[in-house]
Amino acid sequence: MAKVVHLTSVHPPFDVRIFYKECKTLAQAGYEVVLIAPHTQDEVVEGVRIRAVPKSKNRLQRMFGVAPQVVCLGFKEKAAAYHLHDTELLPWAQFLRLRRCRIVYDMHENVPKAILTKHWIPPMLRKTIARVLKLVERIFLAGMHVVFAEHSYQKDYPWLPRGTVILNMPRIEALSGVRESKYPTPTVAYMGGVTAVRGSLLTLYALHILQQRGKQVNWECIGPLTRPHEQELRALMTALRLEGVTFRGYMLPQEGWRIVSRCHIGLAVLQPIPNYVDSYPTKLFEYMALGLPLITSDFPLYREIVEGSRCGLCIPFGDPQPLAESIEWLLEHPDEAEAMGKRGQEAVRTRYNWDVEAKKLLALYRSLSLD
Repeated sequence: MAKVVHLTSVHPPFDVRIFYKECKTLAQAGYEVVLIAPHTQDEVVEGVRIRAVPKSKNRLQRMFGVAPQVVCLGFKEKAAAYHLHDTELLPWAQFLRLRRCRIVYDMHENVPKAILTKHWIPPMLRKTIARVLKLVERIFLAGMHVVFAEHSYQKDYPWLPRGTVILNMPRIEALSGVRESKYPTPTVAYMGGVTAVRGSLLTLYALHILQQRGKQVNWECIGPLTRPHEQELRALMTALRLEGVTFRGYMLPQEGWRIVSRCHIGLAVLQPIPNYVDSYPTKLFEYMALGLPLITSDFPLYREIVEGSRCGLCIPFGDPQPLAESIEWLLEHPDEAEAMGKRGQEAVRTRYNWDVEAKKLLALYRSLSLD
């Protein structure tokens, strides 16, 4: 079958959506799949040929050094289709059009909206940069087929003639075999990017409230975090005399899931910023697949999942008290917590899974008429 090349300058090579879901699905369907990504070496993993580019030291080097290098390597592959995963690749990817190939752009997030909450961009510049990005997208996405990772993204792109929603649902076969014995001490889990807007500080304050009540609850925090934020979190832990918190950093999904499966409760207490409120949280479905009851922010989209499947509790964001009380309630009602976990597993098995989305991905590639 045809050769397809996935390109990223931002994501690690074993990103769950890019490698484990999309690339593996295509390889299993018979496509020759190449993934070009920041990595330490060229290698072939599970039928996907990975071509490595250097990891960047900062954003500027990534955007103006690594990104064009990724596209250049892609151009040399002479593929029938190219699948882009980062906005910063769009300008460079225009050279791929010389190949008269099909180009797919995978919109992992609504970048113009996300810019409005990026802490590293001065507030006075955010709206201007967001407007410029919208213009850049309008110019460079012409003629590309766009994959939306969320239904909500579509409403901001009514001018795109071709788009497919492929949600970031969990792979049942990857998670179903993960079964570990529970930690002896009650432990909450978080897996994802570690930031204040994703509830890191809030979680520490909630654990402190429980500690003051004489209840020791540990926290397994899995995911990348910046050095300044880790220092901030550790300083707060020292001030609160808080113990039992482990920052694991980035882990491969399978390794992270094994740790999460040992925990008792899964957390997704994010701030109500646009990209979170309107987006399906992948971690929720992973917690559900692993049989954990959930505590989530009370966003309509989250509530629809949690209350619809009766698999957890929704709380208002910003106050550690409801979070502490919800953790305490689940720990004091283990039978109901276990039942919530089982209902969540059933919901993932029947509705919220990658098998449904994989069919959309393969249908999209068939529609590209690559042969």
